[in-house]
Amino acid sequence: MTADWRADQVDRIRALILEADPEVVEESKWRKASNPDGVPTFSHSGLICTVETYKDKVKVTFAKGASLPDPSSVFNSSLDGGTRRAVDMLGPDDLDEDAFVALIREAVALNLG
Repeated sequence: MTADWRADQVDRIRALILEADPEVVEESKWRKASNPDGVPTFSHSGLICTVETYKDKVKVTFAKGASLPDPSSVFNSSLDGGTRRAVDMLGPDDLDEDAFVALIREAVALNLG
């Protein structure tokens, strides 16, 4: 991960996820030569989301995002997918933190059934 706004954004996302649900489990999956650190995944009774860093953005993909209420329109990517929804952040201030925390809580509640 690069030492620019994206690394700081991933750290902030991690903190928001833990704020929303202190019982969340973080794992690193899908390690490969081009991404030796892998992809951070966050779970609680099932996958909640993944966080990926790209050249121009940070993407948080919610595994069951299509089933989550999003009254603040946080989702801005993968909107046509039948299951997943994503949040693409193109800059350091590109996230409604309160609405994001609410989405995490909704995702956990959905997993807990």
